[in-house]
Amino acid sequence: MMIPRAVLRRGASLAALGFCLLVGPAAPRAEVRVSNFSVFLNDYDVTVHVVLLGAIPPTLQESLHSGIATHLRLHVEFWQHRNWGGDRRIHARTVERQVAYNVLTKEYKVSSLQGEQRDPFLTKDLREAQRVVSEVRVHNLSPATALDSKALYYVRVRSDVSLGGVNSWFSRMTGDAEETPWVQSSLLTLTRTQ
Repeated sequence: MMIPRAVLRRGASLAALGFCLLVGPAAPRAEVRVSNFSVFLNDYDVTVHVVLLGAIPPTLQESLHSGIATHLRLHVEFWQHRNWGGDRRIHARTVERQVAYNVLTKEYKVSSLQGEQRDPFLTKDLREAQRVVSEVRVHNLSPATALDSKALYYVRVRSDVSLGGVNSWFSRMTGDAEETPWVQSSLLTLTRTQ
């Protein structure tokens, strides 16, 4: 005996509706956002400065205070714009920082894990730890001598924050991770006009 397709579709629709009702609506939360995004293209190198808002979302603060470290990753890509064909990625770098809370000393420790050399920063104030972890400056993204003076360039950045460094679709669905969309700078050139 074959089951008609209409019955199968209706059953699948009811199962999906039931799953959505069980899961319920997602709780409103503050998103991680790229606030200040500046690119400095000078005579020596390319430097990117990024400030993130909501670097440690309120949904992750309870886990942070229970001893689970929060990881923040900033992905920076430097691209050459081409009118014909696809754009060419010149360089990419990931800066990863970790915020850990020591329950005994009641101190936050911000340390660099990847992409930069930086001494650990200790504070007892959560706002100060958020300020330090959210302001990122990426130096020497590309030497200016290796760039074509007539070409156009741009920089893209994206960030994610997660508990224990795990950023997957499941952790984002459960609220243990958040990420920003790609943000792109305006087109840059090495030639200056007076």
